[in-house]
Amino acid sequence: MRRLFPSPAISVLTFVFWLLLVASVQPAQLVMAALLAVCMPLFAARLDREFARIGTLRPVPRLMATVAVDIVRSNIQVARLILGPESAIVPGFIWVPLDIRNIHGMAVLTSVITLTPGTVSAELSPDRRHLLVHCFNLRDADAAIAEIKQRYEAPLMEVFP
Repeated sequence: MRRLFPSPAISVLTFVFWLLLVASVQPAQLVMAALLAVCMPLFAARLDREFARIGTLRPVPRLMATVAVDIVRSNIQVARLILGPESAIVPGFIWVPLDIRNIHGMAVLTSVITLTPGTVSAELSPDRRHLLVHCFNLRDADAAIAEIKQRYEAPLMEVFP
């Protein structure tokens, strides 16, 4: 069973995210989701030998709610900035020091940052200790770093120890 599902959590997430992506639970989409849920972790296991270690899943619902709220809030902020004067926009890059060491946790962190409008994960340092993030409107670099670490990285460190 472990050969067919090297990472059950990734299989479940792939299945769920496919159905969310296509916004349908028709039989053909269920079959496609199941096929992807089996194949993607198998291919991923061949690319990277570092398997996901899962700690506790308790922070996941709170993290998902936080990300959802942040996406809505950021959409509103970005819309206001775009519709306002261009001089009000202060773009910039920040290097976020990472405490998380699990590569799968880092992947989720970079995805969450990129999903939130106004921020994009740009580069992971070769030593995996810093993440370069572009902020559409960077007023306070220290506050932005602290927010990323507290709102996203800390819960992800519980999930991916």
